[in-house]
Amino acid sequence: MKVLFIGGTGVISSACTPLAVEKGFHMYVLNRGKTKERPIPKGVKVLRADFRNDREVESILKKEIFDVVVDWICYTPEQAERDIRLFKNRTGQFIFIGTASSYQTPPVNLPITESTPLYNPFWPYSQRKIACEEIFLRAYREFGFPITIVRPSHTYDKTLLPTYGRYNDIDRIRKGKKVVIHGDGTSLWVLTHHVDFAKGFVGLLGNPHAIGEAFHITSDEVLTWNQIIEILGQAIGEKPNIVHIPSELISAYFPEWGESLLGDKMHSMIFDNSKIKRVVPEFQAVIPFSQGAREIIAWYEAHPEQQEIDETYHHRLDQMIQAFESAWPSRNQ
Repeated sequence: MKVLFIGGTGVISSACTPLAVEKGFHMYVLNRGKTKERPIPKGVKVLRADFRNDREVESILKKEIFDVVVDWICYTPEQAERDIRLFKNRTGQFIFIGTASSYQTPPVNLPITESTPLYNPFWPYSQRKIACEEIFLRAYREFGFPITIVRPSHTYDKTLLPTYGRYNDIDRIRKGKKVVIHGDGTSLWVLTHHVDFAKGFVGLLGNPHAIGEAFHITSDEVLTWNQIIEILGQAIGEKPNIVHIPSELISAYFPEWGESLLGDKMHSMIFDNSKIKRVVPEFQAVIPFSQGAREIIAWYEAHPEQQEIDETYHHRLDQMIQAFESAWPSRNQ
């Protein structure tokens, strides 16, 4: 099968591309060729173009026909409409990468299934993804546009720490400084290794049972945020000094996190993966976050240039912790 990935070098797609090659797909990747952290595997044909430039894309694609097209970088309704215009006569399957944060937030029922309503009143990113889904599904209903929707949740690779502070939080754990967890740290969360995700995703490529359907692909391991931070501490041999702070206060001090915190991470999320397992029977997530955390720490230790320390972040975090503990001294004793 002839498969085109638009993007193909991101955190999630970088595991899907080599697995698709291994499975015998004839892979094409269309991107600008600027990502060095995640090289494109041998055997993949690279189409160099800025996908947002219609003239470049039309020139590159010409009369190419693909069995499957996957757009990893579609985020807005306008981009969804453009995808339909470009590929409605060029592919037998089009896969849109949505997001599990589109599901009802906060959830009324757990676990989440693909039939859970899509509704997120907090996060414009999720709202735009929902709007994209509606456009693709309307095209499927009206003229058979061969859409498949995939909704990843929190998926990571060895370069991606799960906390907002990224390496700064590892630095704080190493130095015994306080690290912040939202709420009381007991909300439930799912972290999925991108290699596990790829096994489910590649099984959808060219799969006739996937047309007109939506799937999430996640691990079955459920952790509290307390456990996630503790596992990171174990990976570096240190016990984290945790302070719990309400999500609303964190959002006030760090408004750049507010939408994704209030619209996603503060709520418990557990996923029922029965549907992807039924359509892709070989899918099984086997990599626990304890292993993933060790991979992340090993990567940072091997790349000291990535160990960036943001003193402004530390200052703001310390200010927030001091203000909270002064107002509520007994909360974290």
